[in-house]
Amino acid sequence: MTETGRVVEMSEADFEAAISDALDEVPADLAKMMSNVVVLVADDAPPDAPDLLGLYEGTPLTERGDSWAAGSLPDRITLFRRPLLEYCQTPAEVVAEVRITVIHEIAHHFGIDDDRLHDLGWA
Repeated sequence: MTETGRVVEMSEADFEAAISDALDEVPADLAKMMSNVVVLVADDAPPDAPDLLGLYEGTPLTERGDSWAAGSLPDRITLFRRPLLEYCQTPAEVVAEVRITVIHEIAHHFGIDDDRLHDLGWA
């Protein structure tokens, strides 16, 4: 991640609206296939990965077999607000980067790894 040396000013409401807008752009057919996943916002990335913009934690759909229980806790997609605001130079860039990050993390939910995302231009 390349920091700009400043933090883009964006309210929490505007940041969450950017996430909502990005989720609204997910094609309906794909959105219907998303199962047991929640999208969250955290101010900071984990200390061991401070440059992380987003994180998928859970069991990808491609790895859920008969033993995967319907009562399992939801998978989590977390977007990290401060790193995203530090990474971008303008609010418009934040909106674009949030969209990319949401798509990237949703791809992990569908079992697409970072190498394939890189090949597709989403990493």
